[in-house]
Amino acid sequence: MAWRRDLTLMLAQAALWPAAALAEEQTLPDFATCLRGEILRYEQAVDAFAPTPAEKAGYPLANVSGVEFCGTVGIVICDRSEEPLGCQKALAVEQDIWRAKVLTELPEPNESEEAEAEKPFAEVLYEQLFHLAHGMSAGQDCAGHSPRMEMWCRAREANGRLRAAVIAWQVARHQDMVPPAFEAGWIAAPDPVRPRMRPEE
Repeated sequence: MAWRRDLTLMLAQAALWPAAALAEEQTLPDFATCLRGEILRYEQAVDAFAPTPAEKAGYPLANVSGVEFCGTVGIVICDRSEEPLGCQKALAVEQDIWRAKVLTELPEPNESEEAEAEKPFAEVLYEQLFHLAHGMSAGQDCAGHSPRMEMWCRAREANGRLRAAVIAWQVARHQDMVPPAFEAGWIAAPDPVRPRMRPEE
């Protein structure tokens, strides 16, 4: 797959960076910090755009590219660590723990006998995403690789499971079906916005 080839190339390049570049590692957030930042940004966007009807908004907020980014950052951190295999194994477990947290927040969809064509778009979308988020792997997708590539694959697969859960949560959050993430304890409550000073007349 193209994304796998590109990410493999990126990780290979990261391994060849000079020692001076490793100082930048300190600027990389760990997975939990990165993910909380993405969720906070989503909550801020919800406050600004959630009143827009889903059909008109086109769901610009249901986007989990930030979750994937955090997973990629986690892999880069592991690649730079002294124990890449153990680090990536722990990263996969951490992402599955986050997925479990998200799934506990998802309410059961209202799957009535009403024809899908007559249901609101957001309701149909949530039903599909809910079941996708609860889906199971078809098998050992990462088997047969070298130990390092297998652990990389397992970390990527865990991120995919988490993305499926988070996008279902985003749609539910957009519709006010679930409370803000800080009420669930995923992130700290955002700081109040400081009022702007009025210019002196």
